[in-house]
Order: sequence, then structure tokens, then C-alpha cells
Amino acid sequence: MKRNTLLYLLSVILLPLQTLSQSPDPAYKLIFGKTTEDIVVAKNYYLLSLFHNIPEVSKILSEDTTLMRIAKAKTDHLASSLNNCKDFRCYTTKMKFSEDEIFAIGERLFKLYKPGNALGRLVKEHLLRSGAYYIYQHSSPDSLLVKAWQQDARGVNFAIGVYAEGDKARYPNIDSIGYNTQSKRYPDLVNVVTNTVREECKNAALFFEPSLTYALRFIEINERLNAADYEPMTEKENAAAFKKVASVKWSNYKYRTIMVPGAGPDIAGVALSGEGMLRCRVAAYRYKEGLAPFIIVSGGKVHPYKTKYCEATEMKRYLMEAMMIPESAIIIEPHARHTTTNMRNSVRLIFRYHIPFDKPCIASTDKFQSIYITTVLDDRCKKELNELPYRQGDRLSETESVFYPSLEALQINPYEIMDP
Repeated sequence: MKRNTLLYLLSVILLPLQTLSQSPDPAYKLIFGKTTEDIVVAKNYYLLSLFHNIPEVSKILSEDTTLMRIAKAKTDHLASSLNNCKDFRCYTTKMKFSEDEIFAIGERLFKLYKPGNALGRLVKEHLLRSGAYYIYQHSSPDSLLVKAWQQDARGVNFAIGVYAEGDKARYPNIDSIGYNTQSKRYPDLVNVVTNTVREECKNAALFFEPSLTYALRFIEINERLNAADYEPMTEKENAAAFKKVASVKWSNYKYRTIMVPGAGPDIAGVALSGEGMLRCRVAAYRYKEGLAPFIIVSGGKVHPYKTKYCEATEMKRYLMEAMMIPESAIIIEPHARHTTTNMRNSVRLIFRYHIPFDKPCIASTDKFQSIYITTVLDDRCKKELNELPYRQGDRLSETESVFYPSLEALQINPYEIMDP
């Protein structure tokens, strides 16, 4: 075994050579890019987004011969499959990163990394400060870079698996592929997508671009670009509340926020469920009692399948119109698809919006979901998110419980593409 490969294995898999101690920085602003797709990429695969958006990093990667060979193999497959493939998996399988490719690319990144070069600065100034790969915080810097790559690569593979090949999504009733992969015409659609990506990636300079673009085309045609909805929120739906944060006298409040999980209707065409209205009403009472200066309403475009209504925006509308809550007191979180990410995403906003962290917040909902949050949700978060984005506090009533934010919430999860 080559010495570099041995060092790579020891650093990435066994013993990090140096422990990282830098904490995420709430002042760090995520680099989203300009287009809807840019935002989707940044939120799901932040390292790949940084590879693309930081010119000094792009230069290192685009000039590496090993990485160039991997990119060429992908673009060659795009061209040859148009004539040689009949079964749709013949097109899609090789556009995923194989485990051998993931390993080889990781090894190259490990070797290319130097503390003072562009990759070293990327780790220090972006990966660590953003917290986007927080669960790898105790790795050495070069190992963190590799682990972030591995996560992104497997996330791209997951997207191709679900939205090109029809693999099972985490929540299949709401997030599954929109096409019948058993249809005789489906290979024709995959052929068209493949040809489109071939055109887009003719001059691809970065090793990951063909596979990432392939995943994005299938996410797009399945109408699953929801991760970009309402972004940048501090300039749109949350502008008034974000501005208010700086002027809040926090000593006047026992809690920092009141988080309300959404409850999507099961009937097409219904904007807000009865449960959602009732949850908002109870939270509004807590706000008017002066318990916290902000209500966070959390929930994306979830129920029913491919609904056009967003739980968070509809709850905000209800709070303003029915309960007379000022817009500056309402923060929307419009992406969550389950109670796990209602909690996680709300914690992220608390951190990013400079609301005092590690202070108590309230989860306000109906009696039955409140019991679920305080008895079951911890285990589900650990299982599905590989993290616990909060710490449980006291139970206040049948409908309210206390939670404390945790930095683990910043960790990206690319296995929920609309809510990573």
C-alpha cells in the first residue's frame, strides 16, 4: 500500500492527527449563489458549492489530472449511453459516484490539502465557521474535508437514486418520484435528460459537475427544488423580524422564541388545516402573555403530495389576520417536512438570526404532538438526522414544552433533498 494511501486511511478512518476546536460563527453568511439551483446545491451539498464558487479552489481541482480523469469518464458515459442504453438504469448507474471513485477523490483531496492553501482556507473559513458539517468537528482539517466530500457525494447518489431510479424516499407518501419508472416510455425520458446534461457539461472543469448536474436535472423535473423556497428569507418573508432582533431587550423575556410546528391538510386545495389554525391560536396567546418576542412557524409544502401551499406562510397569514400578531414578531421556517426538522430548522434560524443561543425556547403545539416531542422525538432525530438538534427542558403545560438549541442543528442532511 502506498504511503499516502495509508496516511489517508489513518487520518480519515482511524486517528485524526489534529482535533479541530473552532466553533461555528453566527456571523458567517452562507454562500448561496444567485439562481434557484445554486441555493439547492448550497443547502444540500455545501462543499461542492464552495468548490464551484471559490476561484482559487476551483483552479486547484480543475488542474488535477486524477480528478480530470474521473470527470471525463462521467462525460464519456453521458455521450456513449445515448446510443448504447435501453434500460434506464444503464444511463443512471454510472452517473453516481462509485465507492471506488469516492475513495479515490477523497484521497486526492487529502493530498491536495495544505493548511495554507485554498483548500486549507476553505476548511477554516467556511466548513468550520458555517457548521454545515458539524458532526465531523473533531476530525483533523484534512479529514474534515474528505468527510464533507464523502457526505456530498453520497447525497448526490441519493438524489439520483430517488428522483431518477425511483428508490424509496424517506417519506415516500410526500417525497417520492413523480414518474412511473416501469413505464415503457420512461427510458426515453431518461435519455432526454442525459442528452441535456451532456450539453450542459461539455466544458465541465470540475470533477463533480456531470454527476451533480445529472442529479439536479431529475430534482428539477420532479418539481423538487423546494429547498430554495423563499430564500434569502432575511430579505423577504423574514425581513421585518430579522431587523427587529437587534433591538430586542432580551431581559424582558423568559424565553427566546415560541416554535409552532405545522400541520398540513390532507385535502388538496386547502391552504391551512384546522390543526394548524389551533396551534397558531395557542401560540399567539403565549406571545401575548409576553413569554417570548418571536413566534417561529415551521412547515414546508408537505401535505398532500406536491401541494402548492406552504404551512409556514399560511400560519403566518393566520397569525397576522386572525390573531393580530405583528409581522415583525413572526419568523417563517418554510422547509421542514417532519417534526424532527421543525425543531432542527428553527434552531438554525435562532443561530443564524443572532437570537441568543443556548437559552430556553418553547415548542407550542397541540397536546398530542407535544407529548410526542417530549417522549419520542429525541430517538427519531438521532435515527433520521444522525443528530439531536436541541436539548429537552421542562414541560410547561399540555401544549408547551421547553427546549434548548444545540449546534448539531447546523449539520446538513442531504438525504432529505427538499429539507436538507
